[in-house]
Amino acid sequence: MLQLSSVERRELRARAHNLNPVASIAENGLTETVLREIEVNLKAHELIKIRVYGDSREDRVAYLEKICTELGAAEVQHIGKLLVIYRPNAVDSAAVNAKKSQKPRRPPAAPRKTKRSFQG
Repeated sequence: MLQLSSVERRELRARAHNLNPVASIAENGLTETVLREIEVNLKAHELIKIRVYGDSREDRVAYLEKICTELGAAEVQHIGKLLVIYRPNAVDSAAVNAKKSQKPRRPPAAPRKTKRSFQG
């Protein structure tokens, strides 16, 4: 299970505020299908929300621990029936940020046509 500092956790909570839940855990519990869907969304987004239907707080805590342990993710927040988890992508984020900061290259200019005077 991934561990986050309090500063990282605070920044991730702020980023997650406007997110919508991408997966739901209903009466069947945390099935393999739900785990697979969470895995796919973590690969795509890194930071996701999961909605848990049911009134048992103990079940929600158990689901959160199981998800984080099996998928190598970090718990960001558990508030009410929403779970927020984070797992950084395998791609080096420093390399991605460096690539984003580079200026886009302009295509080479086409050769200019010059006017030739007609001699005749």
